[in-house]
Amino acid sequence: MKSPFRSDESKPRSSLQRVFREVARSGETSPPELARLLGLELSTVNAKLRMLVQKGMVQSPGGRERVTMNASFGYVVGIDLGGSHIHYALADFRGETLCESDEKIRPEAGPAKLIRQTHTGIRTLLAGLPRHGRLRAVAIGVPSPVTPKLGVVTWANNLPGWRDVHLKGELEREFRVPIFLENDANMAAIGEHWRGVARDVGNFVFIALGTGIGAGVFIDGKLYVGRTGAAGELYRMNVEWPRWNEDFGDTGHFESYVSGLGIAAEGHKSLSREAGGRPSGLREERDAYFVFEALRQGNARAREVLERIFTLLGVGVANIVAVLDPDLIVFGGGVSKGAPDLMLATVEKVVRRIQPDPPPLKLSALQDRAQTCGAIFSALGLAQDSVVRQLR
Repeated sequence: MKSPFRSDESKPRSSLQRVFREVARSGETSPPELARLLGLELSTVNAKLRMLVQKGMVQSPGGRERVTMNASFGYVVGIDLGGSHIHYALADFRGETLCESDEKIRPEAGPAKLIRQTHTGIRTLLAGLPRHGRLRAVAIGVPSPVTPKLGVVTWANNLPGWRDVHLKGELEREFRVPIFLENDANMAAIGEHWRGVARDVGNFVFIALGTGIGAGVFIDGKLYVGRTGAAGELYRMNVEWPRWNEDFGDTGHFESYVSGLGIAAEGHKSLSREAGGRPSGLREERDAYFVFEALRQGNARAREVLERIFTLLGVGVANIVAVLDPDLIVFGGGVSKGAPDLMLATVEKVVRRIQPDPPPLKLSALQDRAQTCGAIFSALGLAQDSVVRQLR
């Protein structure tokens, strides 16, 4: 699979670099297959493989005529930073997850304290590495647009104080390894492209429906981020043109409705405690859980709220299809799990009414793990790029 990185990946030039890159790409292969794919003599491939084995990068398990990456050559950390939690995952050099941890955060504490918490969380994971284990890269998904190449968190509206935070630089100084920083919806799209329903799909849009709404866009197998890194920031989309001149604040028009935040707000307007729409255990005013629970209990008003919001989502998806004509639309995030059948049916009805030949609409196969998988894959690719540059 091609790397989804927005930056130019290192381009293997020597035969040693090419052999390593192909072993990394294929996962497991054989010398004859490598020779055929790379257009090299078998003797050349065997010589390069011997060099890679000596360096500890590649191994031939069980003495068979198969070669694969040495899982213990290095390790990577993938991180999913959200508005209320931070999730860490440690993976080996083949991308297999070894251990994970999850911590609550205090967003109001500000960037400095949260960055220190991130440092501690990474070091806690690394404490479980084998004696000579080496961290080779870290990737982190954040709830904000990210400035291309610089790795700056431009503005995370769910993390107070997070405006123009140089998170990439902070992590590089602390750990002295390559760091990849990306918007959380983009990171989820990368994960879905790696191990989800969008595997091998070159053109697709991943729509993340959580407290807010965002999207990751793949074009020709590459992540598309736009001029400022804000491609896919659907929260500012407007599907009601007469309201074009209204100020929807930092939330934006689309997110005011099509999000967990929007569903909760509409639910509070339409449902009452007496109607069974809002259970007493509700913990947060922004939590849309009570609307989905009311739907499961047969509440007609809850169904009206959700049908109205999913209709707006359908109009937004139809507009995305009109502009990008993707091969697939994928839905992920907590809202997509609340009433998946109703959501897909409503969105498909609207999209088919507007678009004569719409693409398939699917739920994420990875669900809550999409962003973590995307971070692991991104860190692994970054680590491999770093290794390639050192080979001669």
